[in-house]
Amino acid sequence: MSETRELVREAAERLFEKHCSAETLRRADGGEFPQALWRALAQAGYTSALVPESAGGAGLEMSDALSLLISAGRHAVPAPLAETMLAGWLLSAAGIAVPEGPLTVAPVRAGDSLSAKRDGAGWRIDGTASRVPWARQCGTIAVLADTGAGSLVALVAAADCEIRDGHNVAGEPRDELVFAAAKSLHAGASAVSAGALRALGAVMRSAQMAGALQSVLETSVQYARERVQFGRPIGRFQAVQQNLAVLAGQAAAATAAAEAAIEAAAQGLDSIAVAAAKIRAGEAAGIGAAIAHQVHGAIGFTQEHRLHYSTRRLWSWRDEFGNEAWWARRLGGEVAAAGPARLWQGITAAG
Repeated sequence: MSETRELVREAAERLFEKHCSAETLRRADGGEFPQALWRALAQAGYTSALVPESAGGAGLEMSDALSLLISAGRHAVPAPLAETMLAGWLLSAAGIAVPEGPLTVAPVRAGDSLSAKRDGAGWRIDGTASRVPWARQCGTIAVLADTGAGSLVALVAAADCEIRDGHNVAGEPRDELVFAAAKSLHAGASAVSAGALRALGAVMRSAQMAGALQSVLETSVQYARERVQFGRPIGRFQAVQQNLAVLAGQAAAATAAAEAAIEAAAQGLDSIAVAAAKIRAGEAAGIGAAIAHQVHGAIGFTQEHRLHYSTRRLWSWRDEFGNEAWWARRLGGEVAAAGPARLWQGITAAG
């Protein structure tokens, strides 16, 4: 880990510990946007971490910026930090000034596509994007659309879209956006493809899941030490110890995969490490969340306990920007296309 990354993570941990209290999570769960947390994120430069300094951003190296999301996942940050980082990266790559405030991107799901047509000096966007994160909480949306001759990045006001409210299992907004000749505020040609956008989103979700699994492990180990049953802490029972060992292995595997994808993403988003991370983190999310709730018993499902803020996000994030099955098909296709001569090199180099 670089010295810069270590310093960034330490500062992020302090910020998240201060602003992601149980009360903040509870209020966000009820639909209240965490304004104090968001101001702290913006002032620290985390929301513009992937925007170059020349464009007014923090200008962090991609690997350093993405590592922030492991800490964010650990604290179940109830705000569109990853989405705003992703939107800033997309907009700045197209030479578009990044506005202040929370941002999101569209489309985010495979199969969804938006089209762009000339309208005088500007562009109009048409199409429907489903399950867009945090759309109703954002004033503007970074859109990747197809002009028929290439990709176009456009900044669109949320007020120009029809927003149909939705949410994921964690209670985070996941809205359907209908663009009916929505006028772009700014637009620029871009070399970013829908696949690259989805890949960077997958790395971000992998990092968040790795952090959430770390938190789930810590919470479960602490509970097993404190919860007494049949005259001794449940952590002394072999079955519980075995389950916690499995959980620790899943958290470690997800973290290693996410870290590898973070490093690979800085070199290119077509790396098989991206697919491997989303597959492995998603698998770990399912196994890890199940074990954590087994250890906690009924109390882990109560609103008063903090565990569910992490596990509900794990269940949600594993399906976003491509689930394990989607990425496994893509990974398998790439390996098959590369042929047997490159199989061992691909497995050992993951690049």
